[in-house]
Amino acid sequence: MKAREVTEARRAAVLGSPIAHSLSPVLHRAAYEELGLTNWSYDRFEVDEAALPRFFEKVDASWAGLSLTMPLKRAVIPLLDEISDTAASVEAVNTVVVTEEGRRIGDNTDIPGMIAALRERGVEKVGSAAVLGAGATASSALAALSRLCTGPVTAYVRTAARGNEMRQWGERLGVDVRIADWAEAERAFDAPLVIATTPAGTTDALAEAVPERPGTLFDVLYEPWPTALAAAWSAHGGSVVGGLDLLVHQAVLQVEQMTGCAAAPLAVMRGAGEQALAAR
Repeated sequence: MKAREVTEARRAAVLGSPIAHSLSPVLHRAAYEELGLTNWSYDRFEVDEAALPRFFEKVDASWAGLSLTMPLKRAVIPLLDEISDTAASVEAVNTVVVTEEGRRIGDNTDIPGMIAALRERGVEKVGSAAVLGAGATASSALAALSRLCTGPVTAYVRTAARGNEMRQWGERLGVDVRIADWAEAERAFDAPLVIATTPAGTTDALAEAVPERPGTLFDVLYEPWPTALAAAWSAHGGSVVGGLDLLVHQAVLQVEQMTGCAAAPLAVMRGAGEQALAAR
């Protein structure tokens, strides 16, 4: 998509429920300012699955795009004209680009955002990995690992049903997924890369089990930060990738897609996010 004229007014927003905590407006507005998109706006709207179709009735060519968070990443798919292969691979869309003709194209920037965040910390390839949790973010983690991990991925889950879901995602994504019970989650730390995809507080009890020489931890949370697990990991000298890293990298890709600009200002966006979190 070609870059839009900076004199054109365009709208963008993040949708979800709950949405008040979202840092997306901070990141995108910082990018617009740096890129000189003075007539662009980026807002947040509280929208649940039931309200999403009504909201989309108002999305026309005056919109540049939308960011989507839970619980809308799958609910939005029937409302779109097209979705990317990346989004289709996990049946989740977190980015909608509205073309100048008004077509709505869905993509998933969480997956390449994860990869970019890990590569920024020097993680290019690993021989094995562990995933804590089995929700929607875990499927994106498996998709990222399909490009980074050359060996098995062990998923630590609480129920057999969740384990079956992760196995199915692994088969679909070409990842050798092994299932382990959450009670054995401490064993995850033997892997060179651990991706924690669970809600706040879930991994706190595991902090005391961090080994003396841990590998890399990717904890997808950014608030509260650091998590107890991330703090313990850092204290033992391990490399930690945080949720803000993921949020910024996926937002960079969103800005590039929505604006057509070749390179979004990563450092500026990260700085804005860090400042906003520090002020909370």
